[in-house]
Amino acid sequence: MPSPRRAGPTADPAPGMPIARTRRAQLMQFAAHPDDDLYFMNPDTQRMLDAGVPLVSVYVTAGEHTGRNRVAGMPETPPDRAAYSSARHQGLRQAYATLLGLDMFAPWQKGVVTLHGGRRAEIDTLVHNGRRVELIFLNLPMHTSRRYMALPALWHDRALELRTHLSAGSPVDRSDTYDHDQLVDVLVGLLDRYRPTVVQTLDPDPDIQLSDEATRKRDSEQPGYSDHGDHTAVACFSWEALIRWVADTARSGGTIPAFVATAFRGYYNRHWPKNLPPQVLKEKAGHLVPYGGDPSWECGNPSGCGDYGVGGDRPLTNKKGWVRATHHRWPGTGPAVVTRPDGRLDAYGVLGLRAVRWRETERGSGLWGEPEDLGGGPLAPALGSATLPDGRVLLFGVRFAALGGHGGPNRREVVLLEQRSPGGPFLAWRGLGNPERGDDRGRRIGVPVAVTARDGRVHLFVRDADKGVSTRVREADGDWSAWRVLEGGVEVQDGLNAVVDGSGRIHVLAAGRESVAHWIDGRLADPLPLAGDPVSAVPAARGVGVYYRRPADKALLSSASGGNASFDGYGPVAAAADADGTVLLGRDLRGRIQLRRGGRLWTRTQGAAPVQAAALCLVPGGPGGPGGPGGPVAVGLGSDAHPWLWRPVAAPQL
Repeated sequence: MPSPRRAGPTADPAPGMPIARTRRAQLMQFAAHPDDDLYFMNPDTQRMLDAGVPLVSVYVTAGEHTGRNRVAGMPETPPDRAAYSSARHQGLRQAYATLLGLDMFAPWQKGVVTLHGGRRAEIDTLVHNGRRVELIFLNLPMHTSRRYMALPALWHDRALELRTHLSAGSPVDRSDTYDHDQLVDVLVGLLDRYRPTVVQTLDPDPDIQLSDEATRKRDSEQPGYSDHGDHTAVACFSWEALIRWVADTARSGGTIPAFVATAFRGYYNRHWPKNLPPQVLKEKAGHLVPYGGDPSWECGNPSGCGDYGVGGDRPLTNKKGWVRATHHRWPGTGPAVVTRPDGRLDAYGVLGLRAVRWRETERGSGLWGEPEDLGGGPLAPALGSATLPDGRVLLFGVRFAALGGHGGPNRREVVLLEQRSPGGPFLAWRGLGNPERGDDRGRRIGVPVAVTARDGRVHLFVRDADKGVSTRVREADGDWSAWRVLEGGVEVQDGLNAVVDGSGRIHVLAAGRESVAHWIDGRLADPLPLAGDPVSAVPAARGVGVYYRRPADKALLSSASGGNASFDGYGPVAAAADADGTVLLGRDLRGRIQLRRGGRLWTRTQGAAPVQAAALCLVPGGPGGPGGPGGPVAVGLGSDAHPWLWRPVAAPQL
């Protein structure tokens, strides 16, 4: 009998909860299949492993598929699901051994971990030079028939129970059953066991993607959406577990777990420009080679030495191009950083699915106090922000208003937190609704982006379900207009950028499918050349200077210079203008934070590994002494779930 239906976790916007204190970094990722992390979460995972952050990676399905470990040009073999699952697990061990810098056939310690409810799973552990990787295989089924998707059905159906597969050679020698709530309980138990500071998942809300059945099957996508059905279901289970973990902790009187969450796009990569330059792509694809393996290898696993259909050069020659991009589901521009009236900095971000504020301990110190809980949860990872003419801050987020499976509501809403006084406390959270009608379309909205116009009105923008841009405006008296869609009918990626130029016009820029879309005061302007990542813009006297990288290009395109700026790297770039010209902040080809100002380049080489994007802030210079210097400052979140501040160069003293 399935367990009684449990009500899904609900939104808890009230502030003031205590937040756990930890400076111990731990990365935890949840994947549907063996290889999802290698295809969609790298190079982010690799960068944290390189920095010594321990990793535990949870694979929900056995990856058994049809049981055929296909090799092009070789005879078909009879299907063997237990052997194919085992071969894929061996491929993962080979891949993560190379990620730790070891020979791919390095021996692992295999064991059994007891989960919530007495269920058991295989756990494989590898330690090298103080770095640690743990792989946990829950082994739920991928498919129960040709047309039936087991995990999506488990997400929707309360009465369903699934029995786990046994992988050949595994120390787990008996099957277990799972219903919906039991799987969530197991995931919550793992979160509570490891208490990660960084959590990586797949995309719970993939784009609507209409295609004919032949195209859908060729692209391995679920009907109507740009991802595999297992990816979406496991992501929804993962986010329900995160929400329940936080809610259970708060309800029991404990502290809110301090973690940063990130979700990654999946088969979305097939449909949009590729964003990894050759050097980064080579490194990422290189770790899929040991995962794919080869039947001629002597790896010590009788069931197979990898997922042979993925071996060799196949990740790069596959027309689907999944490996050629890494996209975050909610791409942000880093913490929202504001200078307080006394000169200290405030940084706003999302921690434990709730909005928090960190305050600089002293002006210019670069040291942060403990996070102050502002509530609002459960929130998606990125916040938008705007500052009113009187200095008050507005924060915008996307709230998981409902997420509980069983065919129940799965709802998102845009929410607002408005500061009561500059540098002071906040009013209660306020819902701003959703530009879409219905839960299914409403789940597809992107990160809110806002800008304050010269007349004091705040213009809010979000990517909508049609992949266009919707907007809502806050009048100077605090009233909000209705949602409306910007003209043009163009499709864009998330990661919008909004700025006000020197003449007061509002510019919105977004990386599209064939060009960069550019709106000026709500009207579509001439398109700009194609971009692989979100676009950054700097106000000019009349117009904006635009900075971004073309698809699969390490060089930075600059409209201000009429060509490339010397700032090789990958991923989005933040830009701001100071007395010495444009300041640029981004990642170099090794994933390190770098800053360019006045023709000079600085690279951040110390401190916790950065997570997500970093924010660029220009701090006014001050007198000597304890006030500290001004100049460009980078602020980001580290793998220890604590903010860092990097001031590579000081501005001249006034």
